[in-house]
Amino acid sequence: MTHIFEGIGVAMTTPFSNNQVDYEAYKNHIEFLIEHNAQSLIINGTTGESPTLSDDEIKGLLNTAIETVNGRVPVIAGTGTNSTERSIALSKYAEEAGADAVMLITPYYNKSNQRGLVAHFTTIADAINIPIVLYNVPSRTNLSIEPETVLELSQHRNIVALKDAVGDLNYTIEVLNLVDENFALYSGNDDNFTDFTDLGGKGLISVVGNVIPKELQDVYERQTNNDRETARARFKDLMPVINAVQVDVNPIPVKALTAELGFGQYELRLPLLPLDEAVRQTVVDVYQSYKEGVRV
Repeated sequence: MTHIFEGIGVAMTTPFSNNQVDYEAYKNHIEFLIEHNAQSLIINGTTGESPTLSDDEIKGLLNTAIETVNGRVPVIAGTGTNSTERSIALSKYAEEAGADAVMLITPYYNKSNQRGLVAHFTTIADAINIPIVLYNVPSRTNLSIEPETVLELSQHRNIVALKDAVGDLNYTIEVLNLVDENFALYSGNDDNFTDFTDLGGKGLISVVGNVIPKELQDVYERQTNNDRETARARFKDLMPVINAVQVDVNPIPVKALTAELGFGQYELRLPLLPLDEAVRQTVVDVYQSYKEGVRV
């Protein structure tokens, strides 16, 4: 089976101007990401501030992405919510709009047990005919998809991948030992990317990829082409930028960098607030220092 993508998928930010989506900046950012070798775009995820987007904005962002990308890379729509019925409605819309896949987060606040997770994800998967990436991020949802549950869900024809943002490679190993090679694991943590790939992960759904997709993809390609020493060295060079976008809650720091590159104002929606100016400047300085010495 061919995976949805291998390498770097970018969990895109949503640019705002005066609290409105800046679609022109968004399209420019898409062009930048494709030009710089992003292998997939993930729309309306956590990094895109999806909890604060209206349904019209969610649909508008997805439609704009699909039209702008025009088949050049896969577009994955974040359609998971804590409501099964709403997740089905958004997933059906994504399929009809032309998305290549959807990504479904574990339900939050109204916590489920593992049986409920199976029923939730299976019900959504039965309602659509495009691939599904499960999204496990217990630090945000206080709920994890247990490895045995991943195995059970992987038997569904539409459930083909997991974004693993658990941050514990022991979990990753356990899942990889259960599922077959047709089921892809993508890291959801920029900082464990090379270790994750060494274990058998197929890539990364990245936050920092919003500004350095080419550099991350270069690391992946070198690593998977047995140039591990160079890959590790280049990834080490990236770590200051990766650490810089982790100084506060995602996507607060990375939007300082997308704004610096001209992809919208440095604006977030409440309850998120921009970094204090001194911290913002430090994040920008780290990025600029890296770019001045980059060799890709």
